[in-house]
Amino acid sequence: MDNTGKRKDGRKGKPKPGAGTGSTLLKGAAILGMATVISKLLGTLQKIPLQNIAGDEVFGIYNAVYPLYLFILTLASAGFPIAVSRFVAEAAGQGNMAEARLIFRRAAWILVLTGTAGFAVLYTAADGIAVLMGVEAAATGIRSVSFALLAAPLMAAVRGYFQGLQDMVPTAVTQVVEQVMRVAVMLLLLFWLTGRQEAADRIAAGAVFGSAAGAAAGLLAAWWFWIKRGRTSTGGVDGNATVGGTGQVEATALPGKQEPAGVFLRRFALYAVPVCLGSLAMPVLTLVDTFTIPRQLIAAGEGASEASRLFGVYNHGLPLVQLVTMVATSMAAALVPAVAQAKATRDPRLLATRVRPVLRFTWLAGLAAAFGLAATALPVNVMLFASPEGWPAMALVSFTALFATLHIVSGCVLQGLGAVRVPARSLFLAAAAKTAGNLLLVPAWGIGGAAASAVLAYGLASALNLRTLKSTAPETLAPLGTLRRPVAAACVMALAVLAVEWSILHLPWGQGHFRLRHTVAALAAVAAGAAVYGAALLKTGALTEAELALVPGFHSRWKPLLRRWRLLPETPHSISKEG
Repeated sequence: MDNTGKRKDGRKGKPKPGAGTGSTLLKGAAILGMATVISKLLGTLQKIPLQNIAGDEVFGIYNAVYPLYLFILTLASAGFPIAVSRFVAEAAGQGNMAEARLIFRRAAWILVLTGTAGFAVLYTAADGIAVLMGVEAAATGIRSVSFALLAAPLMAAVRGYFQGLQDMVPTAVTQVVEQVMRVAVMLLLLFWLTGRQEAADRIAAGAVFGSAAGAAAGLLAAWWFWIKRGRTSTGGVDGNATVGGTGQVEATALPGKQEPAGVFLRRFALYAVPVCLGSLAMPVLTLVDTFTIPRQLIAAGEGASEASRLFGVYNHGLPLVQLVTMVATSMAAALVPAVAQAKATRDPRLLATRVRPVLRFTWLAGLAAAFGLAATALPVNVMLFASPEGWPAMALVSFTALFATLHIVSGCVLQGLGAVRVPARSLFLAAAAKTAGNLLLVPAWGIGGAAASAVLAYGLASALNLRTLKSTAPETLAPLGTLRRPVAAACVMALAVLAVEWSILHLPWGQGHFRLRHTVAALAAVAAGAAVYGAALLKTGALTEAELALVPGFHSRWKPLLRRWRLLPETPHSISKEG
C-alpha cells in the first residue's frame, strides 16, 4: 500500500497516518519556497549594482523590459508546470506512469513550439513594442530577452512532470541554477559594457540578456534530472506506477487504450491557458505599468529620458514585492495537485486540512511583508539605491505584497478545484482597473498615482478570488474574526519598526555617512520587526500551537524555546477554535 491509500493491486486501503496532510503539503511547498527565496534574493541583489553603477535611466529601461522576462519566468515556474503537473498527477494517481510520461512528451512539444513562436514574435516586433511602451530605447533589450523563450518553456515541462509526482526537488534546484547563471552573466556584461561607456540602451540590453543565459542553464539542469530520474521513474519496471506520498513510484499493471493526441491537445489547452493566465497577476500588471507609466509621464510634460528615470525610481520597491510574490507562486505550485486529489475524494475535511493552513500562513506572511516593507521604505530605499527619492511610492507599493500573495494562492486553490477561469477573470478585471488607475492618477500624482492604482488593482483581484472560494468551498477559509489578531500584530510590528528607525536615524553618530546610517537603521528595524511580529502573533493567540505543529521540527526545536520565553501557552489552542 502507498501513502495515497491505494494498494498495489488497485484496491483502496487505509492510508498511512499523516499521508497527504497539511504537514506533507507544507513540506513540499517549503522546498519550493526556500529555493525561491534564494533565487529571488539573488535576483533582487543583482538590481542594486545595476542601479548604483548604471543609474536610474538604465534601471528604468531595464525595468521596461524586465516585465517581459518576469512574464516568461512566471510561465516557466508557475503557469505551465501547474498545468502539466495536474495532468501527470491524474495519470499517476490512476497508476498509469506510461500515460504520465506520454503527457510529458506531448506537453514538451507543445511548449517548445509555442516558445519558438513567442521568440520569433518578440524578436521581430521589438521596435514596435518599444514604441508602444513609450521607451524606444528598450528595443535592443526586448530582442535580448526574447532568447529566454527558446529554453524556458521546455524547462517548464520538466518541472511540471516532477511536480505532478509531488517531487519538488528538481523545480527547486533548477530555479537556483537558473538565477545564479542569470545574475552572473548580467553582472559580467554590466561591468564590461559600462567600462566601455556604451549607451544606456545597450547596457540595459546586456543586463537583461542574463535572463536568457539563466533559462539555458536551468534547462540543462532540468534535463539532467529527467535523464537521471524521469525516464526510470518506475524503478526499472516498464508500464505504470503509482505515486506514493513521498513522490516515489511503485509498479502496477499496464494501462488500457491511450488518449488520442488531438483529444489531449484540446484538453490540455482548455486547462493550461486559463491556469497560465491566472498565474500571471504580477507580470501582467507590471506590463500594464510598462505600457502606461512612461507614456503618461511624457504626456504630463516629462522628457523621454526623465520619464525613464522616474520609471526606474518607481521600480525601486518592486523587487522586494516580487520576492514575496514569487515565493507564494512557487509554494502554491505544490497546492494544485494536492487540492485536485482532495476534491476527488469528496471529503470537505481533507480539503480543509490541505488548504486552510496554506491560506492561513499566506495571510500571516503577506501582512508581515506589506506592513514591514511599508514601515522600512525610507531606510531600505537609501540602503539599496543610495537615494530617498520615491520612498512614499515605495511604501504604498509594499501593500501589494499582501493582496498579490492572496490572489496567487487563492487562485491556485480554485485551479485545483477546477474553477480555472475565475483567477483569469479576476486578473483581467484587475488589469483593466490598473490601466484606468494609471491613466487617471499618474498625470496628477506621478509615480505615487501608479502605486495607489497598483494597491487597488491587486486588492480587487484577491477579493474576487476569495469571494468565489467562499461560495464554492467555504470550509477552506477561516472565519473573518480570526483575521483581526494578525492585523493587530502587524500594526504593533510597524510601530516597533518605526520607533527603531527614528531612534537610529536621529542619533548624533554617523552624520557624515548618510547611506551607512540608513543601512544600519534598515537592518535593525527588520530584525526588531521580525521579533516583535512573531511575539505579537503568539501572545495574542493569532498563531496557535496546532498551526505551528505543521512546521517541520517544531516539537523538537522550537516548542521548548517558546515555552521558556513564555510565548507559548501551556494549554494549546486548536485550529478549530482559532480558525
